[in-house]
Amino acid sequence: MSSAKLGRLFLVPNALDFGVEGAAVDLREVLPARVIETAARLTHWAAENAKTTRAFLKRVDAICPLAQPLQELQISELPRPPKGQHKPTPETDKAWQQLLAPALAGHDLGLISEAGLPAVADPGAMLVAAAHAAGITVVPMSGPSSLLLALAASGLNGQSFAFVGYLPVDAAQRGARIRELEAQSLRQQQTQLMIETPYRNSALLEALLTQLKPGTRLSISCGISLAQGWTRSASVAEWRRQPSSLPDKVPAVFALLA
Repeated sequence: MSSAKLGRLFLVPNALDFGVEGAAVDLREVLPARVIETAARLTHWAAENAKTTRAFLKRVDAICPLAQPLQELQISELPRPPKGQHKPTPETDKAWQQLLAPALAGHDLGLISEAGLPAVADPGAMLVAAAHAAGITVVPMSGPSSLLLALAASGLNGQSFAFVGYLPVDAAQRGARIRELEAQSLRQQQTQLMIETPYRNSALLEALLTQLKPGTRLSISCGISLAQGWTRSASVAEWRRQPSSLPDKVPAVFALLA
């Protein structure tokens, strides 16, 4: 239950141009005015990376002046689990709870991802869970999600879909996972969405074209919402006849429907 004494946790969406050289978009083209205005007034932040959050806020400031100078804002980074460890521990639980200190003290707190919607395919989900446990009101804000934009642009089944994240790097395991996802898609008529680190985009495309059946539909959205962005949807057989090259520095979303 929320309390008037508590601040709120705002889930502030980011543009999708993170890490794409020379591709910065005007924030007003991808973010609603209310998001930019809210970002400008927030003085406490939880972020994946403080440096890139400051870069985002500089872009906000050029449109809507910040409530405080950038160097005076409190930006705390999300805790990173020890390498190879994914389950929460008492230490990591405490770290997540400490991030909520500003909201517990009555300040509104912003959560921001490197790109797109925070807490969707994003570690910030753990902070949202901690906020609910602490009785802090969570306020999601409208903004771009590469997953949903790619799904909408794909022409595949938007009534039933699943995001399966990253596929295994090991070739044998990756091939087995692709065949498993194709069988599940056929059985449930469900679109399967996945992503990859940009420099491995081409390797994932090659694996998909090798493992999937010719009639399975494959859609790729590359650099979605960017000026050079594109989406192509076709059968695997058509992809094999007319291959497309994928840049190694631009994020892509892959979708299949058997």
